[in-house]
Amino acid sequence: MLYHLFDYIDRVFDFPGAGVFRYISFRAGMAALFSLIITITFGKSIINWIRNKQIGESVRELGLKGQMEKRGTPTMGGLMIMAGIAIPTLLFANIYNIYIILLLVTTLWLGAIGFVDDYIKVFRKNKAGLAGRFKIVGQVVIGIVVGTTLYFHEDVVVREFNQPVSIAEGVVDTPSFSDVKSLKTTIPFMKDNELHYDKVFGVLGDFLTPLLYIGLVIFIVTAVSNGANITDGIDGLAAGTSAIIGLTIAIYAYISGNAIFSQYLNVMFIPNSGELVIFCAAFVGACVGFLWYNAYPAQVFMGDTGSLMIGGVIAVLSLTLRKELLLPLLCGVFIIELLSVIIQVTYFKYTKRKYGEGRRVFLMSPIHHHYQKKNIPEAKITVRFWILGILFAILALATLKLR
Repeated sequence: MLYHLFDYIDRVFDFPGAGVFRYISFRAGMAALFSLIITITFGKSIINWIRNKQIGESVRELGLKGQMEKRGTPTMGGLMIMAGIAIPTLLFANIYNIYIILLLVTTLWLGAIGFVDDYIKVFRKNKAGLAGRFKIVGQVVIGIVVGTTLYFHEDVVVREFNQPVSIAEGVVDTPSFSDVKSLKTTIPFMKDNELHYDKVFGVLGDFLTPLLYIGLVIFIVTAVSNGANITDGIDGLAAGTSAIIGLTIAIYAYISGNAIFSQYLNVMFIPNSGELVIFCAAFVGACVGFLWYNAYPAQVFMGDTGSLMIGGVIAVLSLTLRKELLLPLLCGVFIIELLSVIIQVTYFKYTKRKYGEGRRVFLMSPIHHHYQKKNIPEAKITVRFWILGILFAILALATLKLR
């Protein structure tokens, strides 16, 4: 909103300094700053409100060291993250941008689903929370909205230049170009690094192409959202890892939205995607600000209100920037956590059917609990997973040149 206000002031009154709001870098910095202020300054008030409402975590006895000490810790802290994302984005981003609209809808929708789940757990004292099928339905719905928008909306295009963008004698040469409606995405570590979904899916018929693409979007949103949800098991793990991922995506958003940088690095130029840098900045600021209270020992948990939303946001950001095939690297920690659960459950069922007794690969899943069972301090596990997340982020950024 401030972006539109100052843009109007600059155009109509030519007020000195108002034009600074045109710069993505300035607005991203302000979004990150405001996000930190909101989560840290008002976070304590939100935690006290949650505590007064007796919205505390109910902890199952899993035999983990220090686990029962967490009982009664305020949950639903994801509301802090939602506010830290939504308010700065509304203030500093172009709210008419289709990508910004899509990300705000995703944030509020998945946050609402997580809130319902937490509400049932806390107020109705039902540890199971919202039935899994309803969570899946909610994720499928937002997947359909995102997939349909990316496939059909007229503003979702990629720009193809008739000749490379160049700079000569300090003047940017802008050649002719065309905005193309295309379902192409980026393949990491490949020289000709573009995959055209419309050509791949088109083999099965034009009618099935949008259905298959939307199905792919649903799968990605559901998988990453659940991966983040599973990762949120020890203090600071999900928030810190998500901040690292968000910062990496912000770099890609800046490059993808800039004609010069995208041409130089041979990255797909996506018009209007630069606005996502503001959203990413608010996202990172909210996650870091939340860590102020969520770092070990946690004063608040994000609950499903935060974890489901965080994963879904990361998935949609990757899809809008055509970087979804990078998700195994970007979300490497989430993937490891999710796979540890799948492996544990699959192997247990297989051995129980074959030997009459279920056996385990890990001491406990998700894998962070495995290390807790090995008596590694919780804070050390969290920091080591952050380091692993940084390594994945560096490798993801290295794909810009490693082809």
